[in-house]
Amino acid sequence: MIDLDGHRLTVAERFGATSAINSANEDAVARILAIADGAGMDVAIEAVGTPAAFDTCQSIVAAGGRIANIGVHGKPVQLNLDRLWDRNIVLTTRLVDTVTTPLLLTLVAAGKLRPAGLVTHRFGLDDIMHAYDTFADAAKTSALKVILNGRGGD
Repeated sequence: MIDLDGHRLTVAERFGATSAINSANEDAVARILAIADGAGMDVAIEAVGTPAAFDTCQSIVAAGGRIANIGVHGKPVQLNLDRLWDRNIVLTTRLVDTVTTPLLLTLVAAGKLRPAGLVTHRFGLDDIMHAYDTFADAAKTSALKVILNGRGGD
């Protein structure tokens, strides 16, 4: 797991991450390649939606590997085919939508996904603006996932 936020790295370790790399403090690409003995990762998941995160994935994906891009991008990213053309990689993109939601709900109901550990804040619908502000300032509030419900913040 690579992140700039120590809190998110700690949560990732609780969920089973074997390496937590704070890219604010070290060269994440060099560390990943060292972990993989220079070969790179079979799967690199881009879940942030920033050019820097996408570039990191391109730098750490192994030959024959996959970049799974699920981050929501607000800016264009550069696909470095000059570095990837001979690597035989697969690039997939997807968001949680009406096609993927039933599968996710089935996995949660079966206990194969345990998202409750990611919920850090709960708000009622009447407090939706505070919920947005909390999530927008996640570094300060340690927000991971915010839940809205119709009964208040309970």
